[in-house]
Amino acid sequence: MMKYLFTFLVAAAYTLPLTAQLKPSHNLSFPMLAKRWDEAIPLGNGIVGALVWEKNGRLRFSLDRVDLWDEREALHLNKYSFKWVEQQVLKKQYDTVQRAMDVPYEASAYPTKLPGAAIEFDISSFGGVQSNVLDLATAINTVKFRNGTTLTTQVYATAPIGGFIFSNITDKQWEPQLLIPNYNTGASGTTANSVDGFGLEKLGYEKGTVTKTPGRIIYHQPISEGKYYEVMVWWEHLPGNKVTGNWAISNNKPAIDMLKNKTATWGSHTAWWARYWESSAISIPDTLLEKQYYREMYKLGSVAQTGAPAISLQAVWTADNGNLPPWKGDFHNDLNTQLSYWPAYTGNHLKEAATFTDWLWKTRTANRKMTQQYFAVEGLNVPGVETISGYPMGGWIQYSLSPTVGAWVSQHFYWQWKYSMDAQLLKEKVYPYLHETATFLENITRLENGKRKLPISSSPEYHDNSIKAWYLNWTNYDLSLAHFLFTAAAEVSAAAGKTEEAKHWKSIGVQLPALDANETGLTVAPGENLGSSHRHFSPYMSIYPLALLEDKTVIKNSLRHIEKLGSRAWVGYSFTWLACIYARANEADSAVKQLQIFASNFCSPNSFHLNGDQKGGQYSGFTYRPFTLEGNFAFAQGIHELLLRTRNGVIEIFPAVPDSWKNVSFTSLRAEGAFLVDAEKKNGEIVKVKIRSEKKNTLKLRLPGGAVSEYKMAAGQVKEFDFKK
Repeated sequence: MMKYLFTFLVAAAYTLPLTAQLKPSHNLSFPMLAKRWDEAIPLGNGIVGALVWEKNGRLRFSLDRVDLWDEREALHLNKYSFKWVEQQVLKKQYDTVQRAMDVPYEASAYPTKLPGAAIEFDISSFGGVQSNVLDLATAINTVKFRNGTTLTTQVYATAPIGGFIFSNITDKQWEPQLLIPNYNTGASGTTANSVDGFGLEKLGYEKGTVTKTPGRIIYHQPISEGKYYEVMVWWEHLPGNKVTGNWAISNNKPAIDMLKNKTATWGSHTAWWARYWESSAISIPDTLLEKQYYREMYKLGSVAQTGAPAISLQAVWTADNGNLPPWKGDFHNDLNTQLSYWPAYTGNHLKEAATFTDWLWKTRTANRKMTQQYFAVEGLNVPGVETISGYPMGGWIQYSLSPTVGAWVSQHFYWQWKYSMDAQLLKEKVYPYLHETATFLENITRLENGKRKLPISSSPEYHDNSIKAWYLNWTNYDLSLAHFLFTAAAEVSAAAGKTEEAKHWKSIGVQLPALDANETGLTVAPGENLGSSHRHFSPYMSIYPLALLEDKTVIKNSLRHIEKLGSRAWVGYSFTWLACIYARANEADSAVKQLQIFASNFCSPNSFHLNGDQKGGQYSGFTYRPFTLEGNFAFAQGIHELLLRTRNGVIEIFPAVPDSWKNVSFTSLRAEGAFLVDAEKKNGEIVKVKIRSEKKNTLKLRLPGGAVSEYKMAAGQVKEFDFKK
């Protein structure tokens, strides 16, 4: 067995570059193991993940693999069409649509993400936990016990394998036990809603088998459609009272094949995380926000690595509570996937951001099939709720089958190009994707009296799934996405040398009406103001993330109206999204306040976004705790929006930093145009700015209170501005 164990040796701690600001104080550090799965230490590499916690007095690794899915069809979309839905709306017979297309999501446990299994260790003889630390710099979790035993564990960054070491161990009772999900316990499986998670028994799987041999346990679980997955743990005693082991999860192939992986080593793992943290860094005087920021960026590196699919609701940390994950752990494209990638661009993590666009590119065939089948036009749209393979799952169809989802996810292709200026990427993926999504939106809209409109429009999640959620005029949500898509399609077409096509998209954009606004700012739709507190800021898309709206009065009125309605119906991501909107309006103190509320009230001790207010409803009427990731990542982008912004091609340094933040700095944040920026502010004054251009380009720069300056930059050129007197 020795030859199969991967290198996992205790080495000196990795030292970050002097420019980085990652500190030991940012680590997750506790005097005990968590007693809940959603407070556990999170480890992951985009493909597999683990949660380290304590259950019933035993140390537990909750194991997960991101592509464990039951993709059986619950929504039979071939029976229905967007035109049929429009007809039912016009006939006011919408209950037929609800029964046919909304109900299957809640009526069936599948399609769904699946949990993996768990490993447990008997730690009763270890004398209790002395310390439990996740070192963010190396993504290593170390648990020290009072009797001198130490556990060191990780999920390798470079292979779909987990590893662990017990040092100074003499007790033979510690050896791992493999705990399998309760697919076949005989329980009723009556948990009956997607938020709490359906009971696993509802899936109807055959009973899995567990095979034990010395130093090895393998669990084989048949799932749907003749497929299976396997979980394997293997370990070995080494001299010096040390035990080393590994675990793996395979999808539809033998887990023992994972033994052949030779890339899982301590060196490759720590080197990967070293490169990741070298990509960028920030330093701000608010210790709560700085700590939360680095924990969010750690999670981004743990769930968005090359080769992984897009970030789903929980990514590699599926709930370990005997049920399926909240909302089936699916891919929600009515904000969840989009918000999850916001910080990757300014944060200089384009490889991590590419896991979204690569997945969207990979699932185009399934998305195109849905588009032609349901919308009955050429072009490309994307389901608002879909499986890992890109198939629609249904739910409230105003959003799960919205005609503008493709427009929103297209922004991430656009950003990939704008932040990298990669000509090959533009030609091979960005232009084709935007061309196809814009073609769809042109085909699905109609010209009436010279103006283009959707047959029916909606605004997530206003009026839920009732007939009132459909509007016969544009909502500002759909309209702002249409404005963005046709403008972006024109820009990328021109950049790709498609001059006539660029003119065409501009002409289509001119046919769109203006966004609707009144004394309350942006409305939901003409004649309807946002009437109550609402968690989804869909009417305000044009402020952020689309950055279309420049009218300061409309933006100000919108924010005052949001404030008037209050936050009782918000969840955690509402606060972080609003922080980005405030930052774009240069209302720095308000932006910071939203970030502070999120970090203080809406996160688990391990920093997971739990949606509800965990302090008894201090800010929100939602006090539940379903874990999803988008609020975490929108938080990180909220920090970026304070520090660096690109607006209409102009880079703005410290555009929304509070006056109280006297000492602020960042290194290697990325701006549109393929510029990497360092900046430092001391005693309230900017003392240094350094900008490196990755491509030949014109740098347009604005410092706070200053005019725009322009500089011609060659590829690789660095320009420094020293303001010290």
